[in-house]
This record gives sequence, structure tokens and C-alpha cells, in this order.
Amino acid sequence: MFLHRFLLLSLEALVLLNTCAFGATLPNDEVEALREIAKTIGKRDWNFSVDPCSGKWGWATLNPVKGSENAVTCNCSFANATLCHVVSIVLEFNQLSGSLPPELGNLPSLERFLISSNNFSGALPATFAKLTTMKDLRISDNRFSGQIPNFIQNWTKLEKLVVQASGLVGPIPSGIAALEKLSDLRISELNGTEATFPSLVGMKKMKILILRSCNIIGKLPEYLGQMTTLKTLMLTFTLHFSSGAIVSCLRSFKCPKTYYSLHINCGGKEVMANGNTTFEDDTVDARPSKFVLSRSNWASSTTGHFLDDDRPSETYIWTNSSRLLMNDSQLYMQARLSPISLTYYGFCMGNGNYSVNLHFAEIMFSDDKTYYSFGRRIFDVYVQGKLVLKDFNIEDEAGGAAKAIIKNFTVAVTNNTLEIRLFWAGKGTVGIPFRGVYGPLVSAISVTPNFIPPSENKSSSSSSVSVGTVLGIVAAAVFLIILVFGILWWKGCLRPKSKMELDLKGLDLHTGSFTLRQIKAATNSFDPANKIGEGGFGPVYKGVLADGSVIAVKQLSSKSKQGNREFVNEIGMISALQHPHLVKLYGCCIEGNQLLLVYEYLENNSLARALFGPEEHQLNLDWPTRHKICVGIARGLAYLHEESRLKIVHRDIKATNVLLDKDLKPKISDFGLAKLDEEDNTHISTRVAGTFGYMAPEYAMRGYLTDKADVYSFGIVALEIVSGRSNTSYRQKEDAFYLLDWALILKDEGKLMELVDPKLDSNFNEEEVMVMINAALLCSDVSPTVRPSMSTVVSMLEGRAAVQDFVPDSIVSADEETKSEAIRKYYQFNREQGMNKNQSQTQSQSISMDGPWTASSTSAGDLYPVNLDSDYFKGRD
Repeated sequence: MFLHRFLLLSLEALVLLNTCAFGATLPNDEVEALREIAKTIGKRDWNFSVDPCSGKWGWATLNPVKGSENAVTCNCSFANATLCHVVSIVLEFNQLSGSLPPELGNLPSLERFLISSNNFSGALPATFAKLTTMKDLRISDNRFSGQIPNFIQNWTKLEKLVVQASGLVGPIPSGIAALEKLSDLRISELNGTEATFPSLVGMKKMKILILRSCNIIGKLPEYLGQMTTLKTLMLTFTLHFSSGAIVSCLRSFKCPKTYYSLHINCGGKEVMANGNTTFEDDTVDARPSKFVLSRSNWASSTTGHFLDDDRPSETYIWTNSSRLLMNDSQLYMQARLSPISLTYYGFCMGNGNYSVNLHFAEIMFSDDKTYYSFGRRIFDVYVQGKLVLKDFNIEDEAGGAAKAIIKNFTVAVTNNTLEIRLFWAGKGTVGIPFRGVYGPLVSAISVTPNFIPPSENKSSSSSSVSVGTVLGIVAAAVFLIILVFGILWWKGCLRPKSKMELDLKGLDLHTGSFTLRQIKAATNSFDPANKIGEGGFGPVYKGVLADGSVIAVKQLSSKSKQGNREFVNEIGMISALQHPHLVKLYGCCIEGNQLLLVYEYLENNSLARALFGPEEHQLNLDWPTRHKICVGIARGLAYLHEESRLKIVHRDIKATNVLLDKDLKPKISDFGLAKLDEEDNTHISTRVAGTFGYMAPEYAMRGYLTDKADVYSFGIVALEIVSGRSNTSYRQKEDAFYLLDWALILKDEGKLMELVDPKLDSNFNEEEVMVMINAALLCSDVSPTVRPSMSTVVSMLEGRAAVQDFVPDSIVSADEETKSEAIRKYYQFNREQGMNKNQSQTQSQSISMDGPWTASSTSAGDLYPVNLDSDYFKGRD
């Protein structure tokens, strides 16, 4: 049982009497019932430190916005205004799950219980038989099981009962005959055995009666004609309702010609889309029962009207009010709606197989985390009578509101007619952002043949063709060939392939390909205003694709030290990797000398910038967030080393290569230097590449590479996360600072807690901090054999494994240097390389804080580089 979304409440509420003035309270047994209800369904914001009927925080909302009123309503007029009872509980549209708590039966005065659009399961509790005061019960769009219980006959005061797509099965119990005060009865999608019409003869106040798809058989009772107050009546709806008659009529329609395509802009005006295809207008607003015949070869019909409609205007066409970024956005500006069934018919069509494309975009809900964003539209789609989409949710399929999704189906037309039906089976929300928003919605329909249609102007005679005609045809053909070749050349299809393109041709890439035109459009021709980084490889730009996806474009400069080999390597490596803590590569663009990588855009840039970038860009990372980031990096590396199909050594793990998404989830980036870890080899001898200060000693000094090199780098990054300081700052030889050196000194002095970032103050878990520091020191041990695997590191950080201490110098073999000597030698090596770097500026470095470079080192470049000057480090000292 859990709460998937922020609690949304009904648009209706009873009057909450002010109990403070009278001092009335809720009986203890009802308080305990509410407590058990909250526990069972996962309701965490009821404040049981005060009386539920007190009107205080947790039970009442000051100046409530319509649609978010309080969920519990009391009536405190009992026993001369000294006693309260709960009369209403509203938990609609919450995605709560689990069984309904039987304690609900302990609320003797409950009048309204609204729980539609949740995921409740199981049978209705037997204790509900005691709810004899119930007036309004709504349990639609849930996952209940069992039959509608016969104890509903106890609810003689019931005025409204809504049981649509609840999961319950039929038949409707005979006890419903006792509910003579019912004025609104809605039951639909009731599976189970067939049964005759239920006895409703005594219900003289009935205004709305819906018994749709309830397996009712036999004759309709005569007394229905005597229900003078009845305004809405829907008794049955099956897949064959009215459809067969309409299709039969269309078959008898005398066709002026045979059609082989169909293009409709549902709910909108005539537009050009999909190149130069004309989509016909569909602007006639429908009514509860409306059949519309187009000027060409299609028709549409709508069934039903929107009940409890609180929309600004009663319409069956909705117009988008936000910005749309998808291709052919003109198709999605309007959409046709229906409360129950929306059917499109194609007629006079040539028989054969066709591709049916249904275009959808959710334009009534939003992605802004407001009340408008919590709606769920769910409906079914049938093509030629076959169910092709069950419980279809546009927003889920498209990945958000205002995003396009096209569903394609291959169908056979055998009788010159095509039927496309969209049907609401009672599921989804019906009151977000206001009541009346539900049912099928479609933006456009496109139907094209999967065969070459016959010519419309076939001549039965073989008339002679003039020489002039032949010459004209030949000339047109030659012109067409030249035009096609010109277009192909212009698009780069016929030009000589660059070495980069040839290199990529042999790779089995699991990624997309972008054209330079697409990238230029996304980045506004690489507008400097869109630049989000600059490194040795070249700039990085933020961009927005035509479908609204935000991307980061890494552009390889012609002066970059990251050559074609590293570029191809990065594409090949990351395209084969998929993990929540690895940056996703959308694709690449290789045109001529343009080399571009297209990544997902990470809103919070790099971990380096968040921790110790320019002050205006630093993030206030609390300890739980830092711990989560550290664990995430460890999981990503464990995947690379031990879990992925390819066992990979990253070689350049550092804070600038860890990116943070909008939720501050870490993702490892930049795989240009990554190497396959071949299991048959104990280590990889390779050209040294990476960033000094993060490179393991055995790799930096001897070129000895295993996955333990990444473990060392992780240890350094973990120290940075704890301390909020960069590992290295190189200013002058005598001024060089190494975070690991400082940590080892503090460990010897027993002062490791001084390593903790002062910005955390004392707001951290000391035990977790010590685990992370000790794990980091173990990972950055000078001896690779002492360093743990990354899966072991994950277990340490999550408290599932103890952190081992360092192997002391005393047990190192006599012919092997001590660890302290080795680490000092490594620091000296780094300093000497720094002097070499100052003497020759021909090498590149990722960022100034990363320390010196040698002729044998290189970097893949950071996706989001951070440039720090020496003043920053002085400020940190």
C-alpha cells in the first residue's frame, strides 16, 4: 500500500462545522477507526495529535482551492453540539492501493465515501453493511474483486451510487430494489453471468440511470417509461452497438470513386503535414448523439454526453493552450473528444492492407506538477472491431503531456469500409482539472495503402503515343534523376565518407543518428547563449529537439586532443550500456568534419560544480543527498565492472565526469577513455590516459590498468563529496595540495571528522560519514590488491558489509616498498609532472584543478567542465 502521487481531493465538500466554538469532539472509536484507515491505505498527512474534527492542521485547509478541499468532513451537531461524527471521506484520484480497511464500518454517521480512480483491491468489507447512513458512494476505476454485495440493501438512504469499471462482477444484486431514494445510479463494465434487468420499480426520483455493459438480457421493463424525472438513460453498450448498422449503410452508399487513403485532422482545420499531405478538417462540434458525413470518404459518430461537466464550455473539441514542440505540431493543436464512444468510418475504399496511424497528444493535462498534472485519461481503441489498444494512456505512452505519440496498425479492408473506434470503459480520472475531463481523445488519423493503388485513369484502348509525348516523358525522367541525385548529394548520401564515418560503420551501435541540420535547429545554430561548457575537446551546448526533448550536444573541436579513436570509442562503449547511473547517449552526428555526441541533458550540471564550482553555481547538498550521490556512483561503477555485458574500466572517474539530474541522481559520463576489461588478462597495458590526482599510482607510473584503477578514482571522489574540496590544486611546487594526503594525516592523528565539509555544520550522520571516509581510504589504498570491488563498496556504504581497515605497513614483504613510501613517491611523481607541464604548454587539461599533464596522458574532456582559479583554493584553505 502506497501513495503514488500528491493527495488530490474531490471538487465537492460538505460544510465543516466550526467545532472550536462548541468544544465538540470525535468519539475515540471513530478516531481509532481513522487511525487504522490511514495506516492501511498509506495516508500520512492526517494529524492525530489533534482532534480530527478540530479544524486544525492536518484536517482542514485554510482558504482551500477548489479541487483540494479537506478529505475528512465532520458534523458536530450531535448531542446538543457536544459530539461529532465523520460524515464524509473523499480520497478520489489518489492512486492509493491495497484492501479497504474494515474499520470504515466503525463510522456510524458516514454519508459520503468517494474513492474513485485508485488501485484498491479485494472485496468490499462486510463491515460496510453497517453504513446505514450512506448517501453517496463512488468506487469507480479500481481493482476490486468479487460481486456487488447484497448488503447494499441496508443503505436505504443512498442517493448516488457510482460503480464504473470497479473490477466487481455481476449480476446486480436483487437487494438494490430497496434503495428507493436513488436519483443517480451508474454501473458499467460489470463482468460476470448474464441476468435480467434489476428491479428499480420503486425509484421514483431517478435522474441518471446508466447500466452499460452489465450483461443484461431480456426485455426492458415498462416502468422505465413512468420515470418522469429521468434525464439521462443508458442501458447497454457493446462493441456492436449501432456500429453494424452504420457500416451496413456505408456499404450501400453509391461511391463516386474508389479511395486509397484517408487523412483527418481530428477536431481541427485543414492543414498540411507529413511533408505535403493534406489533412482534412473535422471541425463540426458534436453532441450526445451525432453522425457527421465528410465531403470525401469518411464519417464520424459520437455517443454520450459529459456527465457532471464543470468545463468552461461544453465542447467535444479541445484546443491546446500551451507551446507544442513536436514535429507537425499543427496536427495536435486541436483534438476531438468523446465522453463514451468516438468512431471514424472510412468508406468507398479499395480493398487491401493499409497502415493506420493514430496521432495522439495529451493537451488537457499538464506536466507542471499542479492539480492539472494529476489526471489520467484511459480508454480502449478498436480497429475493424479488434481491440488494438487496451487501457491506453496517452501521457504515459508519449512520456508526458503535450508530447506526440503515433500508434501504427496494419489492417485489412475487405468490404470497402474501415472502422476506427475509441471507447471509454469507465477508467481514469473524471474530475481533473475539473469534472467532465475524461474519455477518448485523438488528434489526427492517417490511413495509407500498403500496396500500389491502380491508376484512376486506365484506358481500355492502346492508343498511340506521339513522339513529342515520349520526348517529354524522357526529358522529365532525366530531370527527375538529376534532381534526386542532387538532393542525395546535398544530404550527404553520395559524398565521400569521412574516416570517422567509415570507423563508425563497423560498430554495432545501439544509438540514434542525427543530422547536422537537426542539431543546428536544436541549438539555434550553436548559439553562444546555449553554451553550457567548454573543455579541451570543444564546447557543449544545450538544445531542444523538435519533439521537446532537452539535450546536451558535445562538439569535438578540430584542435581537440580527443581524436577520432576516442570519439568512436565513446560512442561504441556507451551505446552498449544502459543503467540509471550512466548518462544516456541519444545518438551522434558525423557530417564531414563535424563530430557531435547527443546526450540527455542533466539539469544540475556536474558534481564538481555543485561542490566546488563558482559560488553562484554551488548547490547546498545536505548529507543524505551526498550519501545518495556517493552510493549512486558506486552502483554505476559496479555495473561497469561486474554486471554489464561488456566489462569496462572507465579510466577517468572524477567529479566533473559525474553529472546530476533534476533530482540530484548521479550519472557517470565521458567514456572516451574507457577500456574493455578482458577477463583473460590480469591487467591491461595501455597508453596512460586520465586525470592526475584521480589516477591510481600503479597506472599513472607503470601503465598497469585493472578495474581497481576506477576504484582508486572513486575513493578520491568520495573524499571530495565528504569534504566539499577538490582533490588537487596545483599552484606552485611547494604549494601543491592533495586531499588524500590530508585525509591520511588526519587519520594518523585520529581527527578524521575534521575532513567533513564545514558547510554541513553538524547536520550529518556521523556513522555514515565515518563509513564513507574509511571506504574511500580503503579504495584509494596505494596497493590495488587491498582495494575492494565496487559491489563490495556499495554494500559498505549501504551498511550491509563492514569496512575493512588498511593493511598495515608491517606486513608488507621486505623487498616491497612500504605504502607510505609508495604514496610519497606518487605525490613526488605528480609534482614533477606538474613542473614538466609548466615547461611545455602543448598538453591539455580538463580543468585547472585537475593538476598537471604529461605527454603520455590525455583526457576525454568533461561534458560539463568547471574552471576554477587559484583564488578559489585560497578561499578554501
